[in-house]
Amino acid sequence: MTTQTQVARTAPPATGQRRLIGALVGTNAAAYISTAVPLNLLLVTHLTGIAGPGATSAFSLVTGIGGLAGLVANPLGGRISDRTAARFGRRRTWIFTAGLGAAILLMVMGWTTAVWQVALGWALITALVGFQLAASSALAADQVAPERRGTASGVVAFVALAGPVVGFAVVSAVPAVSWLQWLVVGVLSAAGVLMTCVLVRDPQHRTPVDEPRLSLAIILRSYWVSPRKYPAFGWAWAVRFLITAAWASNSYLAFVFTQRFAVPTADVPGKIFLLTLIAIACVAVTAWLTGWLSDKLRRQKPFVLAGGLVLAAGLVVVALSPSIPVVYAGAAIMSLGYGTFLATDFALCLRMLPDPESAGKDFAVLNIAAILPVAAVPFVAPALLAVGGFATLFGGLAVLGVAGALSVARLPDIGQEGDPRFAAMNRSE
Repeated sequence: MTTQTQVARTAPPATGQRRLIGALVGTNAAAYISTAVPLNLLLVTHLTGIAGPGATSAFSLVTGIGGLAGLVANPLGGRISDRTAARFGRRRTWIFTAGLGAAILLMVMGWTTAVWQVALGWALITALVGFQLAASSALAADQVAPERRGTASGVVAFVALAGPVVGFAVVSAVPAVSWLQWLVVGVLSAAGVLMTCVLVRDPQHRTPVDEPRLSLAIILRSYWVSPRKYPAFGWAWAVRFLITAAWASNSYLAFVFTQRFAVPTADVPGKIFLLTLIAIACVAVTAWLTGWLSDKLRRQKPFVLAGGLVLAAGLVVVALSPSIPVVYAGAAIMSLGYGTFLATDFALCLRMLPDPESAGKDFAVLNIAAILPVAAVPFVAPALLAVGGFATLFGGLAVLGVAGALSVARLPDIGQEGDPRFAAMNRSE
């Protein structure tokens, strides 16, 4: 371990912890408003107006392409932020430029008139949000104190659903005009980005003199951390991927209303908003309590395990739902589980990072596990729907949730890193 790495691990955070938590709230709220509100509402209604009966296929195409764009952009953003030496800060620079760029594109999405235009715009937005989230996650790795990681993880989990609630509430309060709704989402996103940039202190990064210049080979290595050399990191990646794949079914709840229960398109926003309120109430209970308990008990694995299993149970309820109230119940169970998972997953992943000097790149590789399902599930969903409808789609993804929950058994918990019962934190090549 280099002296520089040792200093990085012991240097005090540049931002006070309360200000830092506020900054993480701002950037994560902006990112989740930018993505969740369009995924769960605006893209559905906008593509229904453009593509009519082909809206489901168009939605899968648009979100699949967008997910791939985010998949490519996130690790690249992490690598670039690790090496950014701007005076504005290596993390804050990209939170500002990428986050504000995504907000501006959201403001003009309402004027798109063809599926290809929507696909292009959404791909650019998700790519920019990928850069923003890479810098945001690295900011947490840089500055959140170890004893506050559970609390910070709970805050991020809460914001993941609380941010979109604000977006849904404001969008529902304005006239149902497509360009105006997209504009509102863009403005809210920009506000969160600016809030973060005001609160956070991000000193200028001094690039080591022996650091090689950024090359194509180095960029390509941004997308890989060896699971053989860092097995705990690999298992953390698998847990996040499988459980997030189960949660990705959430984007299809609007289609459950329109296609299984014949809800008119005009009534869908109200039902999605109610679902979101239910979700935020559930996450409010789980995220804050679970994050605090994780720090208090110095345990993370039991919460991740419970969260994945409860999420899978909610998916089964939705898969078999005979009525809309049962869909609400299933969505509530899903949210309880996902909130419990999120409240500790972020802290657990921070502990699995191999090197603080490459935190942006390494955490971005972990973020692939959260982005890839968004791209993969829309491509797989049409086949599952063709085989057995929504029951097969939600039931199949529930199996992935269970697999992810059980995979956490391969990870060391806090204080167990040297225990031979678990995968070592790292191995020599």
